[in-house]
Amino acid sequence: MIQEVAMKENAVITIISITIIVLNMMRIIVLDIKNAIMVATMAEVTTVTMAEIMVATMAEVTAAVMAVITAVVMAVTMAEVTAAVMAEVTAVVMAVTMAEVTVVVKDVAAVGAGCFNLINN
Repeated sequence: MIQEVAMKENAVITIISITIIVLNMMRIIVLDIKNAIMVATMAEVTTVTMAEIMVATMAEVTAAVMAVITAVVMAVTMAEVTAAVMAEVTAVVMAVTMAEVTVVVKDVAAVGAGCFNLINN
């Protein structure tokens, strides 16, 4: 009888020990799964965050570069337009001035010739 009780106690102790071992193994497996999920989640969050940062950075860089290019193109275009307009205006002013000077010189020459004729006659 004592032997039977001892065997039952040993069986209970063995079952409890096996249960504890199985529970510890399950805990380890759950921890491994949790760690794997955390690593995958962190990788995904990092990837998405970096992608968003890169998109925002590229948008800002593109906007800044386009602003500089636009400013330079506008400055060059305005300089070229101003130079062309000033050249055209200068040419027209010079032509009109030369025509007026020519008329005045002809008038002065005519007056001078008239005076010369009066003096000589």
